[in-house]
Amino acid sequence: MENHRNWAGNYKYSASELHVPETIGQVQELVARRGRIKVLGTRHSFNGIADCTESLISLQKLNRVIALDPTHNKVTVEGGIRYGELGQYLHRHGYALHNLASLPHITVAGAVATATHGSGDRNGNLSTAVQAMEIVQANGETVVFSREQDEEGIFAGTVVGLGGLGVVTKLTLDIVPASQMQQYVYDNLPLAELKEHFDAISSSAYSVSLFTDWKDSTINQVWRKHVITEGSAGVEPEQVFYGAALATERRHPVTGVTAENCSEQLGIPGPSHERLPHFRMDFMPSAGEELQSEYFVPRSAAFEALSALSELSEQISPLLHVSEVRTIAADELWMSPCYQQDSVGIHFTWKANWEAVQQVLPLIEEKLAPFQARPHWAKLFTMPYSRLQSLYEKLPEFQQLLLRYDPEGKFRNDYLNRYIMGL
Repeated sequence: MENHRNWAGNYKYSASELHVPETIGQVQELVARRGRIKVLGTRHSFNGIADCTESLISLQKLNRVIALDPTHNKVTVEGGIRYGELGQYLHRHGYALHNLASLPHITVAGAVATATHGSGDRNGNLSTAVQAMEIVQANGETVVFSREQDEEGIFAGTVVGLGGLGVVTKLTLDIVPASQMQQYVYDNLPLAELKEHFDAISSSAYSVSLFTDWKDSTINQVWRKHVITEGSAGVEPEQVFYGAALATERRHPVTGVTAENCSEQLGIPGPSHERLPHFRMDFMPSAGEELQSEYFVPRSAAFEALSALSELSEQISPLLHVSEVRTIAADELWMSPCYQQDSVGIHFTWKANWEAVQQVLPLIEEKLAPFQARPHWAKLFTMPYSRLQSLYEKLPEFQQLLLRYDPEGKFRNDYLNRYIMGL
């Protein structure tokens, strides 16, 4: 396991062995024979959520589409497939997913397990598309959890499983008809406009993202992603959008960085799987020299939360590449940060200086505490278990699920023991 690090390079995995099975049968055999085991996706987590001191499994070879069911608007895939690959497949067959994250490079199983989200007032996170999951349990046998066959009412607890229930080998997802989209970027939105107009701005397109570096009271960029309705020539952009000017050249979210690896802008139409992500599948979005944090607050408190954070601009901006602000619809998934609340995600892409970032995260968490901010499970935060426990009313039920399906703790690690089990 020498040099096995995460995507950003800030975390080194402590496992003694890495396996890359080619069949579900091999996964079952590996799981049954190991004492402690965890699954790696595309290693886009920034903390130890996927780490293990014994064995790691990568599902990179379990990356196929198993079945497309147009009659019931669903697709079944192996857990290691990446969203960019699945998006291409679905588009060829006239379908799409309702939402996508910033990066198309991440795996379906990994994104679902951590409630990774995407953007849009009416768009639930990626986990909300799950109809069913097949999981390899600690004894090597498989179990299926299904939205439709959920007599015990536990399906909503299994989807955002944080890797604690077993190895997710198959997922069945809701799909929607394919659509064309176009993207426009606007420069320099006054922060004050969000006080009266946040809802209007965030609902002005299918997906809207705000980017800021916290250097002043301005949102640097607004990215608006529009669906082109059938028979329409597309959306004619405003030249000025709440004080922000329409960009006439492509933009990267980080000022001064080339837009070469970003998804197409300037209103050029394209399929949704090439417009909803911010970055293109055929480019790596970064050299990886960065850290990431994210916190979710109620959408109704968006402006107040951003105003509170602006008081920390002198501490935040020197350490930051960029922040992204976006909305996510409420869901019913127990461990989702958007559980039963329409939310705003406030994301931080930090420079690779953990020592300094570690000092500013508690300040951010203190500012956001009045808004009951929930951290992204796969990114960096400093909240203790006692604080997380108060934010998730279904945490006791989730703990019982972990104990029921993995009584010996084969899939639990230091991260789950600390932040979920409170050990």
